Amino acid sequence: MFDKVLVANRGEIAIRVFRTLREMGVASVAVYSEVDRDALFVNHADEAYLIGPGPAAESYLVIDKIIETATRSGAQAIHPGYGFLAENASFARACSEAGIVFIGPPPSAIEAMGSKVEARALMDEAGVPIVPGVTEPVDTLQDARQIADDISYPIAVKAAAGGGGKGFRVAMSPDELGGAFEGARRESEKFFADSIVYLERYLPQPRHVEIQILADDHGSTVWLGDRDCSVQRRHQKLVEETPSPVVSDDLRQRMGEASVRAAEAVEYRSAGTLEYLVSGDDFYFLEMNTRIQVEHTITEAVTGVDLIREQLRIAAGHPMSVSQDAIVPRGHAFECRINAEDAENRFLPTPAPITAYREPAGPGIRVDSGVQAGSVIAEIYDPLVAKLIVWDVDRQAARRRMLRALGEYVVEGPSTLIPFHRWLFQHPEFIAGGACHDELDKLADEPTPLPGAETASPTAHGAEPQELATRNFVAEVDGRRFEVRLQYPASEGGNSANPTAKKKKRSGAGYGSAAAADPNAVASPMQGTVLRVEVAAGDHVEAGQVVAIVEAMKMENEVASHRAGTIAALAVEAGQAVDADALLLTLEPEG
Repeated sequence: MFDKVLVANRGEIAIRVFRTLREMGVASVAVYSEVDRDALFVNHADEAYLIGPGPAAESYLVIDKIIETATRSGAQAIHPGYGFLAENASFARACSEAGIVFIGPPPSAIEAMGSKVEARALMDEAGVPIVPGVTEPVDTLQDARQIADDISYPIAVKAAAGGGGKGFRVAMSPDELGGAFEGARRESEKFFADSIVYLERYLPQPRHVEIQILADDHGSTVWLGDRDCSVQRRHQKLVEETPSPVVSDDLRQRMGEASVRAAEAVEYRSAGTLEYLVSGDDFYFLEMNTRIQVEHTITEAVTGVDLIREQLRIAAGHPMSVSQDAIVPRGHAFECRINAEDAENRFLPTPAPITAYREPAGPGIRVDSGVQAGSVIAEIYDPLVAKLIVWDVDRQAARRRMLRALGEYVVEGPSTLIPFHRWLFQHPEFIAGGACHDELDKLADEPTPLPGAETASPTAHGAEPQELATRNFVAEVDGRRFEVRLQYPASEGGNSANPTAKKKKRSGAGYGSAAAADPNAVASPMQGTVLRVEVAAGDHVEAGQVVAIVEAMKMENEVASHRAGTIAALAVEAGQAVDADALLLTLEPEG
């Protein structure tokens, strides 16, 4: 086994790996950016090294810096976590050339499965079902139109190097194909430095089910059950569970066996995940993630297998410690992603300092987090605050346990998805095993209040934006104790920490700014960077037409005009940083 391992990642996944390393008696090394200097994960490692400024392109994505730090620290191996360099074949190859073990699959497997075009062809040859479509790149819109006519609409345009919902567009009809094709190419170029796309038939509202696999250098490949990841917004996961409530034992077995064939076809090693679209009793290959998944936790909950430990064993040349016969999943597990997002305002990210933080506890509850009170959710990184995982004997028991855990979870400062998860886990469709596609699409498309939510985002309903203060009281009536929470506009004075203190107003073109209130203005709904301006001065726009794209916390957000009119003036340009409610453009009223 290794003596020292560097983790080339940050946040909760870095802490997750450090914990297993400590249990195995292996020294750990953290790397961090200037923004993460005081982050919680840095203190969890035995050693830590600064590798550059906050932007990932200048720190966590710089291969030479990671390799140099590993050599400098004496680390024998590097665990990439997920994201950043986890599925970068050049990084895996650079580790090998430097005499450092990459804790993951061989570069050839990453390359084969990293291109969705090549992966589809390989899976077809291995007898793994694929969605009707093409397995070669589509270079022009003219070619795309011909292919779309052959495989029939609706059509999904996908980045060959994509993942996480990036570089993915849907055309429901020929009129929408041009926009979908160019949008997918543009986003793919931005996020993956690769504009290659391909086409396949779009399956409306399929279930998204994946199979976890492990493979070692001693001829063993096993699958460890399934995970249902169908609860998504903008093709990004929010809730995962295992086992899937819609997959039969026979279908699960067929998917598991197909996943083993898929892994063996690319001579895979380490942990990996085969993702499928499930429609009825049929399943189709979607992609393979050649890394540990965010949601690996629920597989660990039902199997008792530490997947990080198995990755380390395999990378060190040892056989994995589990066999297929010994893998018997028990009970049911859920994972909720606690993101710094406002579900009532189109899931917009809410970067901010965390002013209070308390995790739930008790039987069957696990929290993987990388924050504490005082931590800052930075706008330049992913909005994930923590992962809340629960296990119980069956789905309904686990669902009720999740509700209890969500009720105990306290995160103050940024808005989070805790209210959303509480709403979802009580929704009749979700209780029955559904994925609530229609409700999630509505929440993602327009500001929508959550029925029964304790509080609503003031800007989600068109109301005058205002900050809320909270005071908690304890009262006794006839000897019975009651907890009372009072919320009121902060302008009336006071806050939860100091009831006599007045709230400070935010500065700049931010919350409640004149730009947001001006009926002739189109303002940015979030803090971020203007990725693209879609209109020019003098252009006529219709209500609902996209006028700009603002990137925040690694997500693209389309900003639409709230009414028809002519562009009088643009206030921003591509590449410009903007605050929430900052002016993007002004309109001349019609008539």
